[in-house]
Amino acid sequence: MRITIVSGSHRNPSQSMKVARHIQTALQNKQPTDTIEIFSLADNPLPLWDQSVWENDPGWQELLDPLHQQLRASDGFVIVSPEWHGQVPSGLKNFFLLCSVRELGHKPALIVTVSSIDGGAYPVAELRMSSYKNNRICYIPEQIIVRKVEQVLNDDVQQNDPRNDEYYRQRISWALDILTAYATAMKPLRESGVTENKLFKNGM
Repeated sequence: MRITIVSGSHRNPSQSMKVARHIQTALQNKQPTDTIEIFSLADNPLPLWDQSVWENDPGWQELLDPLHQQLRASDGFVIVSPEWHGQVPSGLKNFFLLCSVRELGHKPALIVTVSSIDGGAYPVAELRMSSYKNNRICYIPEQIIVRKVEQVLNDDVQQNDPRNDEYYRQRISWALDILTAYATAMKPLRESGVTENKLFKNGM
């Protein structure tokens, strides 16, 4: 199985990347033979979408082809998003503009949001509402909201709040089991061909 984790923060370093690395390690510990990759939006590696993306512009193709190949090979995704001003970062929304059903379509994804305080719910709602329409990524019902993120999932245990840290580790582990079960179950769905329809390329 191949899972890609998208770390959606522009910052470098970031708490989102810390969480992404924890998730990567947790997945690798569950099944060492799986391929677990992180694609980070730190330092804004993707320019803002423009019309030439649809016109086979060579510059865009050179930039996007390696990413698209990675995503097409993936069986599922973890989307890690910080909450900035109650929103998903613009770079993460741009990521979805630059991906299509060929990369993400009919593949399961776990939403993980990150907040320094008691927030984190708004990005969940935003991702579920508007990021799936044309690329047809399939968010699973479970989600993770990591609140007070500076106090959990740190390599230095002295920086962790013991009770909350244990809770998040266990809940993330359980959610990842659900994600991988969905990934296994949905692969035959895509292979069946039922999701392919040239008349209905975009969502409604």
